Amino acid sequence: MVKTINLSPDKVQHFVSVTSECDFDIDISYNSYVVDAKSFLGVYGLDFRQPLSVSYEGYNEKLEELLKQYAVAC
Repeated sequence: MVKTINLSPDKVQHFVSVTSECDFDIDISYNSYVVDAKSFLGVYGLDFRQPLSVSYEGYNEKLEELLKQYAVAC
């Protein structure tokens, strides 16, 4: 599953905390940069001016709620 979100530097710690609770791989990316969404330094190094794509295979209720909060309006 792939979802597009907007993330800000002050939300990174909470985002990584929620993704770290998941027992499946989660990647976050923009353009050709892909990092592990469970890595604080990896996520913090992204360009937050860009919409970010979150890719994962699995389900976690907290993650779904978090992604709804940060979702890019279509």
